Amino acid sequence: MKQLPMGRWLLELVMAGAGVAFLFPVYAMVTLALKTPDQVAESPLSPPTSPTGENFSHAWSSASLGSALLNSTLITALSLVALIAIGSACAYVLARRAQGLGYAVYILFLLGIVLPFQLGMIPLYKLIDDLGWLGTYQGMVLFYTGIQLPFTVFLYTGFIRALPGDYAHAALIDGCTQLQAFTRVVFPLLRPVTGTVVILNAVFIWNDFFTPLLYLGGSEKETVPVRIFSFVGQYVSDYGLVFAGLVLAALPVIAVFLVLQRYVIKGFAGGLKG
Repeated sequence: MKQLPMGRWLLELVMAGAGVAFLFPVYAMVTLALKTPDQVAESPLSPPTSPTGENFSHAWSSASLGSALLNSTLITALSLVALIAIGSACAYVLARRAQGLGYAVYILFLLGIVLPFQLGMIPLYKLIDDLGWLGTYQGMVLFYTGIQLPFTVFLYTGFIRALPGDYAHAALIDGCTQLQAFTRVVFPLLRPVTGTVVILNAVFIWNDFFTPLLYLGGSEKETVPVRIFSFVGQYVSDYGLVFAGLVLAALPVIAVFLVLQRYVIKGFAGGLKG
């Protein structure tokens, strides 16, 4: 076999170290979730000698994680539908009108990425309160759609600019309206970047803790991170219960990522190229 150069060996070692560093939190989370409180106190990071599944059943029942998972799924799914529909349509217009007013509006969207949303938490909370949407799904969907729309438009705009405009022009010549040309011709071509939009926005919305705590705290619409937070006050020393809840909360996101992983890098790279 051909001997690898020293630089290649060093690169392989660095990548292996990075892989171990990224996998260690996953190992710690799963290991602690499979241990009893006594085992956690004795050796928290050693492999479990007698794994137990009681933490998962206890976490599921004591924090009503079933209803919390449903709440998180509905909020995430509805927000993604709104982001894809609004973001792709806005990006199509901005990508085809890249001068004058269209360019100015695109710059405003980019500013929305740079500015932290925490700066507007108080007026946003007041707005949701005035609408009577505190503790509701629509309040959370409105919030996440507005917060994540600039990033979504950025990804879609870059990808659409990289697409030839001949497809839409041919549809217009055949008698389609602009809306029909977008929905029937252009949007199906956006599948790679749509996968990127779904997974990146889904991870942010699903894992967000502060916003649901502020807008949904104390209601029946609490999401998974807020319900898991209840373990910290009620079960201070039972870390197995806490990490079992984290494992259950992470499984849906991991499943979505495994399904859409081949679109993530392809769509993100296409958006940057555009």
